[in-house]
Amino acid sequence: MPAAALLAKAAASCKQVSRGKYRTDDGAAETIPVCGKRGAVHWTADMDIDCDGRPSPACNRRTDPLFQNTTAFQESTGRQLSAEWLPYIVVPGASSRWNHTEHGITGGSVAAVIHGDKVLYAVVGDTGPTELIGEASYAAAKALGIRPDPGTGGTDSGVTYIVFDGPKASPIEDHRAAVAQGDELARQFLTQN
Repeated sequence: MPAAALLAKAAASCKQVSRGKYRTDDGAAETIPVCGKRGAVHWTADMDIDCDGRPSPACNRRTDPLFQNTTAFQESTGRQLSAEWLPYIVVPGASSRWNHTEHGITGGSVAAVIHGDKVLYAVVGDTGPTELIGEASYAAAKALGIRPDPGTGGTDSGVTYIVFDGPKASPIEDHRAAVAQGDELARQFLTQN
């Protein structure tokens, strides 16, 4: 799916579904709303790097001082997700500001993540702080050409996240399933009024 078409559709309007706006980083102003369209929610923010989950050579306590060995959602086998190998995004933890589950978004929900002219299909793999938005796994950043280092990587702006409330990638750890679902859900998103 062309990045330009998805960005144009998302930018056409913002029916804010969050009861407030989010910060991109601690101390930043609350400027990012979660917008809703039929079949999806979306926002444009930065990308911080999430290295949580199953320890790996790139993601561990040595490479990431904020490393946690768990993710909010797990593989079909019960193992933690691998931030180094699985492209996933992080949604804010449920709060009075916005509860992702009220919009059909949960672990395995498919997202189109757009940066520049690149589109990456990823899954919802983790939840983060209730007041921050704009975070994705090491693997997602790397696939989009964003520096994936958890300490010094990421990008300060220009990342659009479109999260579909349709069928989930199954199993959550199968990136090919996310791509197949994402392509179909993005096609449907573009044809909706």
